[in-house]
Amino acid sequence: MRIGLAANRLHHERADAALFRWLRASATGIRELGVALHAVGRTHDAILAALPAGGLPGLTRYPNGREGGLMKLVAEIVGMGAPERTLDGAVYLIDPVDPSSVFPEAIALKRQCVIHGKPFISTVASARDWVEMERIHAGLPADPGADDLHDFGNQTLALIAHDARKPQMLAFAAEHFDVLSRFAQRIGTGTTGQHLNELAWSRGWPREQEWIQRFQSGPLGGDAQIADRVLEHRCQRAIFFEDPHVARQHEADIQLLERAVTTVTDEAVCITAPNLAARWAIAARRRPQQR
Repeated sequence: MRIGLAANRLHHERADAALFRWLRASATGIRELGVALHAVGRTHDAILAALPAGGLPGLTRYPNGREGGLMKLVAEIVGMGAPERTLDGAVYLIDPVDPSSVFPEAIALKRQCVIHGKPFISTVASARDWVEMERIHAGLPADPGADDLHDFGNQTLALIAHDARKPQMLAFAAEHFDVLSRFAQRIGTGTTGQHLNELAWSRGWPREQEWIQRFQSGPLGGDAQIADRVLEHRCQRAIFFEDPHVARQHEADIQLLERAVTTVTDEAVCITAPNLAARWAIAARRRPQQR
């Protein structure tokens, strides 16, 4: 498995920075899974300086960002016609106030991951969660160090979908209703929330109770309301089915939610594609539940 890796300066400039918190938490799983990390220049160099040599045997250096390193990751997410030139996903630990996080290549990296159904991982919590999900799919025992990510009974889950993705969100919720119902609370935006409540009532959920708490629709501020929950540490996981093929009139609101998630990088998990959400839900079902 080949994963592109980049981190904004904030996340690798100190020994306790986000990049190293992730690698120290997940290094065993990365090795168990045989994940080869293909890191943009300064991110690669920071890893070598901070971690013992040989700790990540699949680590490969790409050019610095200003020399096209991040652009190369984008091209290899799309695929370059050979397995050794194709990435299976990307970890990009984002500092939301770093100007480079909104450079075209940074935006394109996420967009192409969503289009091609590959993981785009932008927070420490998401990166830890992804490694544990893949470990479970590989038949490895649950890592107790990831138990905090699976304490669904004390967590809030946000479910959001663009108009073109609403049928996929409903299909996902129908198939994995049991896993989603484990969360202490579910929140969502306008129409998506109403459709999900109707689904839950059809499944026997008490009609006097909302299965999902509805906020405003996205264009009317629902994304901002959920972003506020994330920043207040009151929403720990977001499943956001984005449609990358249409113009988004409320682009700023969507970016607001994404920036909120990366602001609380150790706490918030975000999944942006239906196939990856399904893969997560299957792993969550297989993993022993928290007591």
